[in-house]
Amino acid sequence: MQREQRKLDHIRYALKTRIKRQEDGTCLEGVSFLHCSMPGFGPQQVDLGTRVAGIRLEKPVFIDAMTGGSKKVKDINASLAKIASRLKIPMAVGSQYGAVHDGGDRSSFEVVRKEDPDGAVFANISALATPDEAKEAVRMLGAAALEVHLNTLQELMMPEGDLDFAAVPDNLMRIKDAVDVPVIIKETGCGMASREIARFKAMGFTAFDLAGYGGTNFAAIELERAGEGKARQIFREWGLPTALTLIEAQYAADPWDTVIASGGIENAMDAARAIALGADAVSLSGAVLSALVDGSEDAAEALLKGLLDDLRTVMVLCGAGTVKELQQTPVSFSGRALDFIVSRGYDPKQKRRTRP
Repeated sequence: MQREQRKLDHIRYALKTRIKRQEDGTCLEGVSFLHCSMPGFGPQQVDLGTRVAGIRLEKPVFIDAMTGGSKKVKDINASLAKIASRLKIPMAVGSQYGAVHDGGDRSSFEVVRKEDPDGAVFANISALATPDEAKEAVRMLGAAALEVHLNTLQELMMPEGDLDFAAVPDNLMRIKDAVDVPVIIKETGCGMASREIARFKAMGFTAFDLAGYGGTNFAAIELERAGEGKARQIFREWGLPTALTLIEAQYAADPWDTVIASGGIENAMDAARAIALGADAVSLSGAVLSALVDGSEDAAEALLKGLLDDLRTVMVLCGAGTVKELQQTPVSFSGRALDFIVSRGYDPKQKRRTRP
């Protein structure tokens, strides 16, 4: 029951702490495109197809992990699954750890496959799950891939947090060897530096959901839950913003790896900038959840459909007819994004990660 209440708290505080992002929250505003005056094609000729962890997707956008594990959020997941099915985009569920670890509610996850019987659904499990629990999470959804989430900052902020971080590396290997679907290493709002991606690659992982700072802020959520007031507020701004973690991935991920951008993606310009920084796909959670809970299922679907339509327009304006071409399109940097590139010794004119 305590875990179910925590899930409900996460939704409540995610919406409460969700404010219009600051100018440099994700640092995506520091990435600019060069206008293409003569693209030679229109929006209907744009090919949005991409690959994520070897899975062919019609569109480079999906609904990211949000919630589950409580009967009271079953309707939310049902609506999200219906939207994913109608738009033919993937959906990742929230953490299934409670459902497979201690017999928590499964209906809020199973409803996803019921409402989207043919779509690509991504399972989601804690990095501390056992191999058998990971396999059950995949089986529960007939999942196309498994996200294994890393939430160090959240655990450190939670009164009931699990601080057994020493067990994570070996356990990740056991999970990878146990499941028969691709494993996506997923951050939860702090981003990944190049050194971390390199460590994961040395362990045999090739798919990464970077989940940078600028979107759902789990440190803020847990501090609200704990009623910390002004205590520990310094951790609200911890993490690599989305644009900066994408720049880091340019210097660690190989062209054939999967890089997913998430963390404050709210519109087509965010999505296009993220793809231009090397992402193979982008995912949304907070913006969709807000549109659904504060508005309606139609409002959430309209947000995603509008993003996809506008993404085609941005690609025409960039002269990029495919996701691969958008990844290769030139960009310029300003502000904090440029300062970061220079301070890290990277070359702002060179793109390291482009698919052959």
